[in-house]
Amino acid sequence: MRAVLRNAPNYPFSAVVGLSDLKLALILNAVSPGVGGVLVRGEKGTAKSTIVRALAALLPDLPVVEGCRFSCDPLAPDPGCPDGPHDPAAPYGSRPARLVELPVGASEDRLAGSLDIERALTEGVKAFEPGLLAAAHRGVLYVDEVNLLHDHLVDLLLDAAALGVSYVEREGVSVRHAARFLLVGTMNPEEGELRPQLLDRFGLTVEVAASREPRERAEVVRRGLAFEADPAGFAARWAEHDAELARRIAAARERVARVTLPDRELERIAAVCAGFEVDGLRADLVTARAAIAHAAWHGRAEVTADDVREAARLALPHRRRRDPFDAPGLDESRLDDLLESLGPDDPEDPEDPHDPDGPGGSGGSGGGPGPGGGPRDDRPDSGPPQDPVDGANPDDSNPDDSNPDDSNPDDSNPDGAGPDGAGPDGAGQDGSRDDETRPGRGAQGGGGPRGGGETVAGAEAPVRPRLLTVPGLGSGAPGRRSRARSPHGRLAGDRAPRGRVADLHLTATLRTAAPHQRGRGRSGAGLVIRREDLREAVREGREGNLVLFAVDASGSMAARQRMGAVKGAVLGLLLDAYQRRDKVGLITFRGSGAELALPPTSSVEAGAARLRALPTGGRTPLAAGLLRAAEVLRVERLRDPSRRPLLIVVTDGRATSGPRAVEEAHRAAAVLAATGTACVVVDCESGPVRLGLAAALAVHLNAPVVRLAEQAADGLAGVVRDARRAA
Repeated sequence: MRAVLRNAPNYPFSAVVGLSDLKLALILNAVSPGVGGVLVRGEKGTAKSTIVRALAALLPDLPVVEGCRFSCDPLAPDPGCPDGPHDPAAPYGSRPARLVELPVGASEDRLAGSLDIERALTEGVKAFEPGLLAAAHRGVLYVDEVNLLHDHLVDLLLDAAALGVSYVEREGVSVRHAARFLLVGTMNPEEGELRPQLLDRFGLTVEVAASREPRERAEVVRRGLAFEADPAGFAARWAEHDAELARRIAAARERVARVTLPDRELERIAAVCAGFEVDGLRADLVTARAAIAHAAWHGRAEVTADDVREAARLALPHRRRRDPFDAPGLDESRLDDLLESLGPDDPEDPEDPHDPDGPGGSGGSGGGPGPGGGPRDDRPDSGPPQDPVDGANPDDSNPDDSNPDDSNPDDSNPDGAGPDGAGPDGAGQDGSRDDETRPGRGAQGGGGPRGGGETVAGAEAPVRPRLLTVPGLGSGAPGRRSRARSPHGRLAGDRAPRGRVADLHLTATLRTAAPHQRGRGRSGAGLVIRREDLREAVREGREGNLVLFAVDASGSMAARQRMGAVKGAVLGLLLDAYQRRDKVGLITFRGSGAELALPPTSSVEAGAARLRALPTGGRTPLAAGLLRAAEVLRVERLRDPSRRPLLIVVTDGRATSGPRAVEEAHRAAAVLAATGTACVVVDCESGPVRLGLAAALAVHLNAPVVRLAEQAADGLAGVVRDARRAA
């Protein structure tokens, strides 16, 4: 377990430059954990992990029952606590709130806890070792790269987040304990998206990106170097500001239960959620809780339309996705229209002179060391404020002292640019993108000439393909495509354990021990079981594969609008790869060579974007495309040897680059076939006269061939398996 300790200085929360939306989202969850957690999406190197780790220092200390491994509250102990029952009169202490980090490669036992089945069977002892869910109870559970988390761990998180209880059950032995925590996840969208079920469990989401303002970037570097040179001294300079934020969070926590949500604002929330057509009612509940927390953070006793707007802006973007090609986002002009459909607040809320976030304060989404407040301006973060809300820099070395009236240093762009504005790849603050570049669904227009004979063909709507699998039995990353040995799946047999028993096969264990009972002197009703009797379950499930697309983008493919159908077919295969938890890569070949347009990644959104912008035209260097695919697969075998590849070649089979182009292409295909790579050829040839070149290529690849028009039909189902059986 990695738990952040208070005596190890982390980068101060209030010293983080910009990121006002992220600060606001984290603080709203600290004020009201019922909001449901935060998902932080953004490119690498944007301080996502830094600011989340700094959150722990702002949380109030927790009263706990002494000696309880599950952090029971002495005022309301868990009646089912494995260390209980607790005496109400027993002494109790306090400790800081924990920030527990869940590694991407953690095991199920490490997350949920483990029962010692060996001791339970051989000694009759019920021994339970708590896991990370127990350690995170009443604290923060932080998952870096949450989109790369294995599916079985995601399922455990979903259950615990929904119920507030963790269950561990093994062979009739059951343990339960409370597990209520603030879930915070960070992810880089380029590495893949989250399953929709887990995405919906996060209450709020924030898109972050590095600022493009030179002065602001310089300030980030300046503070980073100062922290590296003297972590303790840097933290001390910001300690007063973090302490003030912690006091405000504690006060807002006490206030939040007294905040009222008027019916008018509740109807406004319902109108916004219905207007954006979000699925289910969780969005309404989360938005209401976040609006109440926002009002408490601002010292208000009643929710206003401004609170609803801020809450909706953070709670709805990730709930509007309809498929993995849709980028999360929210049209803020549409949000304003929906909010105004019920009219302004009535009665109008007068300004509270005692509001700690009044003029010049730090609340809301404006900025400051906290998550906002104050008018936006054009200047970058100019250093820490005079007091915990706003003011001058205690560090005399700050170069921006020439800006004495900068009451909102952490929010530098009035239009939402920078770390709380522009999202990755040019997305706006709401994550929306221009229709010409956004990898959405359906056709995107035909595309005109790009110069040099190049064109960009629009894609037809993605078609739903049938299952393609890799032959044999693998042991790769958990997924949903090909058969594999897996710790999760149907029972396929048993074996002697290799070390500690991870998954006991109880029936096989009893069957192994039964013949030895007389020799072991059994006299009672129970069996005499020894270590050598234990048997471990062998299970068969599904794995994710590396699906590498080699797409012919030459002039012959662009003829007769064929490329639009090709793109629609590949988009369908990309969608299938997302649902089956595959990695995907994209090679294109045209003109004089082949290009790795998309290195293997888990982000099908990135693959769709590259595919839609794919230019066509020129000759057909088929051999170069196949050899480039062989090289990419060779490198990926070294990087991830357990993930088996599936190469899908999308071509009409023509080879026109060079005098002996067809022979070279067949030799390159033989090289690929010699590696044992599972391949499929999608034949894109059309028209009344067919040359059968793609079929000839498939023979050299030892691969089945499927016509483009059949790729969504029954002919594609199990085509790789059928070919292997026929061989």
